[in-house]
Amino acid sequence: MTTPPPPQDASGAPEQHPAAPAPEAAAKPKSGKGRKFLNVVVLIVVAVVVKLGISYFFNAPVRAEAGDCVKVTGSDNSPEVETKGCEDKDANYKVLKVVENTFDTNACDVGEAALAQQWESEKFVLCLDLVKK
Repeated sequence: MTTPPPPQDASGAPEQHPAAPAPEAAAKPKSGKGRKFLNVVVLIVVAVVVKLGISYFFNAPVRAEAGDCVKVTGSDNSPEVETKGCEDKDANYKVLKVVENTFDTNACDVGEAALAQQWESEKFVLCLDLVKK
């Protein structure tokens, strides 16, 4: 018994069969510990970004303009300022003027309350007067 010759194409050359695809490298199973560690690191980074972002936006000093009314609470060393409508019952000061590029609270006239503020590289003083109710 003889082996039949390989099939030939129309030109008489042996027919070429496409090579079988090379077996793909076996995928490495991911380590459960490494994946958990990566997840924890990502969660910590997200938590820090959220904390700093919220603090950055919500603790920014009020950028009030002359004529605006504000509510000032907190201590002298750590005042908290929130803009309010002048008709709002919580508004306790009216901004008389804003002095730019200074922390000098003496820039306000005698009898006016002064509140120095800083936001990034900006610094300014709010000159305030009590709201008459």
